[in-house]
Amino acid sequence: MLARTLTLLALATATLAIPLDQLERRATVTPDASCGGANGYTCLGSSFGNCCSTHGWCGSTAAYCGTGCQPAYGNCGSNTPPTTTSTSKTTPPTSTPTAGTLGECLTQKNVPIRLVSSPDFSQLAQPYNLRLPYTPAVIVLPTTVQHVSDAVTCAAKYNVKVQPRGGGHSYAAFGLGGQNGAMVIDLQSFQQVSLDLNNIAKVGGGVRLGNLAQAIYDQKQRALPHGTCPGVGIGGHATHGGFGLSSRAWGLTLDTIVGLDVVLANGSSVKATSTAYPDIYYALRGAAESFGIVTSFYLQTQPAPSSVINWSFSIPNMFSSAATSANNFLHIQKFAQNASVVDRNLGMGMYMDGQGFSISGTYFGSLTNFNNKIKPELLRGLPTPASQSATSMTWLQSLTALAGQALTQPTTGYNQHDNFFAKSLVVPTSGQFTATTLTSYFDYIIKNGVNSANPWFSIINLYGGPDSQINTKSTSFSAYSHRTSLWVIQHYGFTGSTGTPFPAGIIPFITGLSNSITSAQPQTVFPGYPNYVDPSLTAAQAHAAYFDSATYAKLAGIKQKVDPGKVFWNPQAIGN
Repeated sequence: MLARTLTLLALATATLAIPLDQLERRATVTPDASCGGANGYTCLGSSFGNCCSTHGWCGSTAAYCGTGCQPAYGNCGSNTPPTTTSTSKTTPPTSTPTAGTLGECLTQKNVPIRLVSSPDFSQLAQPYNLRLPYTPAVIVLPTTVQHVSDAVTCAAKYNVKVQPRGGGHSYAAFGLGGQNGAMVIDLQSFQQVSLDLNNIAKVGGGVRLGNLAQAIYDQKQRALPHGTCPGVGIGGHATHGGFGLSSRAWGLTLDTIVGLDVVLANGSSVKATSTAYPDIYYALRGAAESFGIVTSFYLQTQPAPSSVINWSFSIPNMFSSAATSANNFLHIQKFAQNASVVDRNLGMGMYMDGQGFSISGTYFGSLTNFNNKIKPELLRGLPTPASQSATSMTWLQSLTALAGQALTQPTTGYNQHDNFFAKSLVVPTSGQFTATTLTSYFDYIIKNGVNSANPWFSIINLYGGPDSQINTKSTSFSAYSHRTSLWVIQHYGFTGSTGTPFPAGIIPFITGLSNSITSAQPQTVFPGYPNYVDPSLTAAQAHAAYFDSATYAKLAGIKQKVDPGKVFWNPQAIGN
């Protein structure tokens, strides 16, 4: 791993001999892992490694000791210190790096930053998915839009890739750049939530979903469609979809966006709407991390419902016979498309983990209507539930119950993590599950998942069906492509303990779980859901999974216009 920041220094050469005072400074062992440049520190004898990389940081791997390594400020070719050094005052090299580093650029502009030597750097750089640790070159902690603009300008000048971090829940740790050496712009100080006279919420780019839900309800009893995890940040969630159980009624979080304040690759800050910067507005709603740093969202809210039915049914014996379980699922699939029973007011999903199988959701309607109309048709022909519930509650009570924890989340020091690998499949209405596919799926679970050595789960959420407001939008509405979906599946394998090494068997098991569906139904194209980003995909595979071809072509064109230098980058970014 490329430890301790890759890209803080960009060096230019001049044809002047090195002044003696700089030669004296070169003998100083680095105190903070930086080397060369204006400070003249050497890596030799440091605890960070003996090689000085082309970017001006000490380390011990090939990235530091190989191509571009600076022999004047450490060892090259190997981390092993030479028996003699070439830093004698009597044999100076014929050129010297000039002053100027990314760190100096940021400092001159008074941008708040954290370096690897900062006491809180490790905590700030810790990923949500502990399987994917990366070391940023620098973590920017802006408190103003100007800080964001200045940081992006400095990064572009020194050819450092940039990624925003809102809640930090990226499954692929793209909020840390998805690789070592990125500039992370952490938006934790952007916590504004306010409602205007039109009930449009202005939401800072660092706000977490639970805090957002609480704030807009407290201010005006308003609501938004969004996911159930209160610690997820608005940034990635809203710009890649944003599904919640209310989405069939209100659309995705992305669909509520009417404007975005964004800092672009040239450092400019604009407000993008359907009429101002429409191409940027389009691109941000589906692929924002490739185009800019969204500092504020403008979201059209809904009146919070006076009551919500939270319901759940635990279905027994779903892992005994693949054929029987497939038939039970086919009934659920048929129910989900029965317009005489199902409308936009029903939110529904299924959960299974090889031990239990449950169907649950929410309903915007009366408890009487749910019990007399919806429940009987859903359960018709299924095994008698081992447990069941249907309870009327307030909007905030419903969100809290779904979250399984308090809505209010810390604005700094967030410390929830997991260690996992996940894949997703989007099931189009035109290619819904067949009996053969479901038999293959449950057969794989019975053979491999019931007694799995590691914990896992699958969540299958109903996106489409009668009157779904997710599917009322066309693919031209935004850069989110999946507008004909019936189900969206998440397959998730984890360690069960964040402190344990990641078991080798989880990735092939989860991959096999998805393959048991796709291989049984080769006539159907199953895309992926971008909020469950899969780091095992190449850039080309990710583009094909998350965007239809016309959408990607449009995004690539916009990228070339507004960020030709690919300042905003991760391994699956637009244009890769």
